[in-house]
Amino acid sequence: MINATARVPAPKNEPILSYAPGTPERRELQAALKRMSGEQIDIPLIIGGKYVRTGKTDTVRMPHDHSHVLATLHEADASHVEQAIQSALSVKDEWARMSFASRAAIFLRAAELLATRYRPIINAATMLGQSKTAHQAEIDAVCEAVDFLRYNVHYAEQILAIQPESPAQTWNLLDYRPLDGFVLAVAPFNFTSIAMNLCTAPAIMGNVVVFKPSSTAALSAWYVMQVLREAGLPDGVINMLNGDGPTVGNPAMASPDLGGIHFTGSTPTFNTMWKTVGENIGRYKQYPRLVGETGGKDFIVAHPSASEDLEALAVAIVRGSFEYQGQKCSAASRVYIPESMWPRLKERVQALVADIRMGDVADFRNFMGAVIDEKSFKKVSSYIDLAKQGGEASIVAGGDTDRSKGWFVKPTVVQVTNPRHRILREEIFAPLVGAYVYPDAKYVETLREVDQSATYALTGAVFARDRKAIDTALTELRHAAGNIYINDKPTGAVVGQQPFGGSRASGTNDKAGSLFNIIRWTSPRTIKENFVPPVKVPYPFMDSDPHDGGI
Repeated sequence: MINATARVPAPKNEPILSYAPGTPERRELQAALKRMSGEQIDIPLIIGGKYVRTGKTDTVRMPHDHSHVLATLHEADASHVEQAIQSALSVKDEWARMSFASRAAIFLRAAELLATRYRPIINAATMLGQSKTAHQAEIDAVCEAVDFLRYNVHYAEQILAIQPESPAQTWNLLDYRPLDGFVLAVAPFNFTSIAMNLCTAPAIMGNVVVFKPSSTAALSAWYVMQVLREAGLPDGVINMLNGDGPTVGNPAMASPDLGGIHFTGSTPTFNTMWKTVGENIGRYKQYPRLVGETGGKDFIVAHPSASEDLEALAVAIVRGSFEYQGQKCSAASRVYIPESMWPRLKERVQALVADIRMGDVADFRNFMGAVIDEKSFKKVSSYIDLAKQGGEASIVAGGDTDRSKGWFVKPTVVQVTNPRHRILREEIFAPLVGAYVYPDAKYVETLREVDQSATYALTGAVFARDRKAIDTALTELRHAAGNIYINDKPTGAVVGQQPFGGSRASGTNDKAGSLFNIIRWTSPRTIKENFVPPVKVPYPFMDSDPHDGGI
């Protein structure tokens, strides 16, 4: 027992290592890639700290070499979901009673393990299983994951410090309880750090979790769990269930003990989950908290005054659209360019795209890997085929695909003449960006088109030198993006610097990487203690007064 008010260490963003030739981190990562690509591991469920092998299996493959099997994945059924729920509930009270300092220490230790000994392991797992380059894996699986752990503990401490006023003779307290029941955390394939955040953010506030990672990111999710277990996370606090989304999600959402959902993924999936919760609302012991980050149709708008910054704009388009194959929630997928700039900008973007290398991410010369799976490959191919048909769309860069070894799609720029074209409205989540050229004099009208033409509102960017043009964009696009960037690409939000999330069809905007997200995982109880309670029923106003005129 410690008789002290604990203060967690001040959080700092984890430095990004370069992996440049000759650096020790490059040698360590290359060694991990060689070793792990030669393994074929077994990934069971984790329920109550025990490994559960179900016999119903799938394979985890490299997207950039889809014949290469990395792991055998055991999949859950409804009975395993019930086991995981009961396992979580069985340790719920003990976990909630643990002091915040003790809980915080577990996640802070996990951050340090990730930043040190597990760094090459989690990076290699993310590169091999999710086809990220060394840099993209580093900023995600290590730096952002570490930042989530450090800053979320810091935000939790800030929340606990928020206490009400206490007038004379009383003491008022807020007791920050976990939610009733368990939290279902459903993670996407594209960010290892998101998987880490979705399952640990509720746990930091004392909740227990049923964690459903993406099957296409199962390798990195396995190592996330190994880090947490080594850091001292008690058995049953976070239970990992691999498998099909509805097979895991439906029985979890049918449980009367569902306390909340922490989700990142597609808009249609989250809509279905919300509908299911609504249909089940009468059976729950509490109203579940729903926190979701969903789709996006992220934009870049250039003002004519950005003509002198054409190189920066071109780089922002290429990096913002094609890093990690356009599979970031924040990736640019539509750009709006004034016609006076388009000829020069198009030429520069074409040159930059032509120089992009893609292939095996273990070859550090490559800028891009493969899209995640066959389903994604077929989807983006259908949009490329649409553009090749002509009419209102034409390909100005890229447009080639190759599925012979991996799911490779060359970075593609499609110019459209209709501002409501499907390529400017529908989420594609692949290395394809639509470009619309507008008359210079119609900047404000174009901003309004950006705001109204897509149902999403996640990220966006504005390029301009004219300050009035920037202010106009900030006004017209106020609800078009939860994260807006000025003279920068719309990707790369950093925990503690740019809290991330959007509204409309992009989610509940609970801002991952901020206090606003962490506060969703607590159910405060108000406690009032009266040091001098009254001992008489009548109030003073009831005493007789001779000046009342005999009343």
